[in-house]
Amino acid sequence: MKNFKKIFAVVLALAMLFCFAGCGAKDTNSGADAKAKLVMGTNAAFPPYEYVDDNGTIVGIDAEIAKAIADKLNMELEIKDMDFDSLITACAGGSIDVVLAGLTVNEERKLSVNFSDTYATGIQAIIVKEGSDIATADDLEGKTIGVQAGTTGDIYCTDDYGQENVKQYKTGVEAVMALQNGQVDCVIIDNEPAKSFVAANEGLKILDTEYAVEDYAIAVAKENTELLEKINKAMAELKADGTIDNIINKYIPAE
Repeated sequence: MKNFKKIFAVVLALAMLFCFAGCGAKDTNSGADAKAKLVMGTNAAFPPYEYVDDNGTIVGIDAEIAKAIADKLNMELEIKDMDFDSLITACAGGSIDVVLAGLTVNEERKLSVNFSDTYATGIQAIIVKEGSDIATADDLEGKTIGVQAGTTGDIYCTDDYGQENVKQYKTGVEAVMALQNGQVDCVIIDNEPAKSFVAANEGLKILDTEYAVEDYAIAVAKENTELLEKINKAMAELKADGTIDNIINKYIPAE
């Protein structure tokens, strides 16, 4: 009986020791200096808004704006690179906090997420091969159009010309490659990425007339109204002090 009491006392002491050790580790990890994390979802194949640099880091307009907002909110920014057409679902489901991906505000997306105030204006441009018989948007009837899946270019073109005339690709790069290879007659994509793709691929050009004009904003889950309010407040301050304009002008110099 005495031996049993001694064994019990030792076990109890060890249990208390482990408990205190565990509690100490938890307190360290949740100290006053620890920052909350802001998880941004994007598709890093959309220069100059988001792309992977030579060091393997996601950079661009959206990455810098998100970092400026996170700093304002005293949060640590984490960026997740995802398929574009999965971003809204991921945000609505809570696996990411926000979407910054050259994301256009439209009624369909508003059914799933809320949007911040606008921080940039985008243009849907038409890329064709030099010598193409497509001169304006009026010439797209009956043509095969390449788009990045899930983008507003995809939505608009499918609505305007029917699914049978639109080919969806995982990235804008793949859509442009299809144009180069003669699999599509043109590509419709946001103007700034279009400039990058044309600069990198000889024999392509952007038509002078745009396909559509739209606003970019940050998507936030519908139930996360507190975060949305904080983001809008931070953005207002960043607009007022010129930070957002400076970021955009860094990547898109005035012509």
